[in-house]
Amino acid sequence: MLTAEQAAHTVAGILATQRTDGAIPWFRGHHLDPWDHTEAAMALDAAGEHERAEAAYDWLVRHQNPDGSWYAAYADGDAGEPTDRGRETNFCAYLAVGVWHHFLSTGDETFLDRMWPAVHAATEYVLELQQPGGEIGWKREDDGTPVNDALLTGSSSIYQALRCALALAEQREEPQPDWELAAGRLGHAIRSHPERFLDKSHYSMDWYYPILGGAVRGAQARERIDADWERFVVPGLGVRCVLPNPWVTGGESAELALALWAMGESERAVQILKWMQHLRAEDGMYWTGYVFDDDAIWPQERTSWTAGSLLLAVAALGGDEATTTVFGGEHLPTGLDPDCCR
Repeated sequence: MLTAEQAAHTVAGILATQRTDGAIPWFRGHHLDPWDHTEAAMALDAAGEHERAEAAYDWLVRHQNPDGSWYAAYADGDAGEPTDRGRETNFCAYLAVGVWHHFLSTGDETFLDRMWPAVHAATEYVLELQQPGGEIGWKREDDGTPVNDALLTGSSSIYQALRCALALAEQREEPQPDWELAAGRLGHAIRSHPERFLDKSHYSMDWYYPILGGAVRGAQARERIDADWERFVVPGLGVRCVLPNPWVTGGESAELALALWAMGESERAVQILKWMQHLRAEDGMYWTGYVFDDDAIWPQERTSWTAGSLLLAVAALGGDEATTTVFGGEHLPTGLDPDCCR
């Protein structure tokens, strides 16, 4: 898929995007969002750039809101210039995934101790928006108004984050039974109650994210992937972002590859990653997407999170222990069966 030299070139591209204060915007001059910032930091850890990854997590700790959240977007990673003051639950939850990945990569207990209050506050913020059916409301508006509609992709990402938060709690010997129950209820909703989420089935992320987040595995995962493979996958190019648009995107392609790896479909994962190499730019970064009807790169941007998701997929396929643990999920707590506590 990539030579060591090519992978190093991609890592260098993310490092060049990172600001001196640790922030990792999409690209310089564009905004930062906390989820993609964390994804890029995880890629740096997978590449051995632990100090730069730690700087990214320190940025989040320094700029966490008093309620445990972060804003949805900051201009070029400038914490003093939020451009979207909504506070999205899946953005806030993802810190737990990054912190657990960094700890597994480094074994740094001091880092874990420093990050734990931020992870705890962020998780509590997120769970305030859990609905009676187990799903997680999308966000709070700037004035605090909750948006209780739930997104399947976002809730699937939160499911992974809750399991990582529970792993962190276990490492610290600070049990969080409420989180265990919340994770169990959320996983059940994702697996069994699609009607509890907004219908975004024309987005490929809603197709594979229940698998990527770890809620759906085994035969159910295989059935899910096979059912919509021809709708979303464009042979030789990658994965569509949204139907019916003739647009394949690097981020979705790399994430699907990671989901395929997680369900034991490594050959198909490698195939997808090979196909998406047409998006690779000369600087080692990846174009966000390609409109195949027009033979056009669009938009004209090379994002840190696209490169990050590619590097994480390559790391998982290469057997990087921290990445396989976080995305494989076998060694993560699963939460409590919601039926046991009725």
